[in-house]
Amino acid sequence: MKKILLSLCFVCCALWIGAGAAQAESVKVPVNKITDDGVGEAIGFITFTDDGKGGLDILMDVVGISEGQHGIHVHENPSCAPAEKDGKKVAGLSAGGHFDPDKTGKHEGPVKHGHKGDLPAITADAKGEVKGQLNAPNLAVKDLKGRSVIIHAGGDNYSDQPAPLGGGGARIACGVIQ
Repeated sequence: MKKILLSLCFVCCALWIGAGAAQAESVKVPVNKITDDGVGEAIGFITFTDDGKGGLDILMDVVGISEGQHGIHVHENPSCAPAEKDGKKVAGLSAGGHFDPDKTGKHEGPVKHGHKGDLPAITADAKGEVKGQLNAPNLAVKDLKGRSVIIHAGGDNYSDQPAPLGGGGARIACGVIQ
């Protein structure tokens, strides 16, 4: 009887440990509008989850942005605050540049070998809502912690031509990834 109970305990412990290891790491990031004056109203959440294949699933639930395509990137610093550039305050500039741990200096999109901060562009509907799932095959949740995610005013062509960094333009929304 002791052997059966001991074996049962061992099996239960193994299953419990295995179940914990199988859970994908995930982080839910609150997103706020940003302006030159600072962080504004809450507009939703972005949830990042390891996809189990070495990449990252991105669940979007954002409202209140303009209709159309928007560039979205992971930025170096965990801040959404404005900062000064050329004597003028700029929305979200404290977030720094796009996350580029390999120092590629290239803006090539989420599936090539440029900087890892490139995420798939998002499209807001006529109501200004972005709901759905994206995938970034070159990132994991562990890469994101202590950084920020920025939504830009314009689209993203995943190139530095004709405009730098995909032509996304101004930073309009931000979330700090804890």
